[in-house]
Amino acid sequence: MAKLNIKFPTNILKPIANFFRREEERLLKRKKVLEKEDPFSDTIRLTENAAADADAAEQFGHARVEALRQQIDRHLIDIRKAVTRIKIGKYGTCEKCGRMIDTDRLMIKPEATLCIECEKKREK
Repeated sequence: MAKLNIKFPTNILKPIANFFRREEERLLKRKKVLEKEDPFSDTIRLTENAAADADAAEQFGHARVEALRQQIDRHLIDIRKAVTRIKIGKYGTCEKCGRMIDTDRLMIKPEATLCIECEKKREK
């Protein structure tokens, strides 16, 4: 299937790029807060000989923070990829088939790189 060369107008892309920049800043701030919340980052923990229940709570807290950090990292990658696609003129077009991604889909997931049909095929 031939890929179409369709692009969003610049006046529409500029606010989207600004949204992505703000979202990236928000996620980076959240990541710093999580680093402070991580029980493993507390230096007192190294010198104390904690009880088993305290150690389990630290393990759980660290696992929670680590999972949230990984989720933020994945979202940051998606955002940076979307910004790159804006810069090269490919934002809003499906990576697989080249068709425009439905604007309703982009409203829900602005960093989407696949149209709904290609996304469904990928999930199978």
